[in-house]
Amino acid sequence: MGLQRPRVVAWMLHCLLLLAASGWACAENEEPPAATRGAGERAQSAAASHVNDAVDVVRMAAQEPGMGTLFSQARGVFIVPAYGRAALGIGASGGAGVLSLRRKSGAWSYPAFFSIGTLSVGGQAGAEGGSMVLLLMNDKAIAGFKHKNKFTLSADAGLTVFNWSAMAQGTVGAGDVIAWATAKGLFGNIVSVALDDVHFNQRLTQDYYDRPATVRDILAGKVWNQQADPLREALSVASGATVIK
Repeated sequence: MGLQRPRVVAWMLHCLLLLAASGWACAENEEPPAATRGAGERAQSAAASHVNDAVDVVRMAAQEPGMGTLFSQARGVFIVPAYGRAALGIGASGGAGVLSLRRKSGAWSYPAFFSIGTLSVGGQAGAEGGSMVLLLMNDKAIAGFKHKNKFTLSADAGLTVFNWSAMAQGTVGAGDVIAWATAKGLFGNIVSVALDDVHFNQRLTQDYYDRPATVRDILAGKVWNQQADPLREALSVASGATVIK
């Protein structure tokens, strides 16, 4: 009996270990709680709606006389479907925008999400709200989006950011960034515009692509979401390009 007792103990320990391993495996295979799944689905839906709204804003901007030429010359586009009071809590205090850059093929990239802070018009902050498109005309204009965690689109950052509706059309091409708004009162008649506290929105990006992704991953085509193809197509039409993929 004395010899059998260690064997019994060892057998019992073996059974306990098997039960524990089985429990761990079941826990790993369990689906997330319904509340967690629901929150994730709502976040994905909000991000998708944001991109869909950007399509309408691009189409409105493209209808303006002279904007087609600017779209065709732009290196990138930053679209803010709802700024300020119209943002409905998306992103930071000012809302959120989506960035798309033109690839060497002429196609537009899938969108990356950025939060924004304050819109300053003529040195004064506090625009009420609306939709806007910022055309990024050169490498200097897109550098902040690609390389910085937080940056400003303003003269203080060495950029000329012009209000499209308030400047002479013959001088539009001189700006690093051309700002267009759906609401005439958003920029007023002030020529110079500034957008502060622009930073990458990791949460919205992950919700949209259902995986963690960096700006470089998105712009390089390492992640994609076919729901954004209407936005890329709208940008192609606005810029006179025929390549989408």
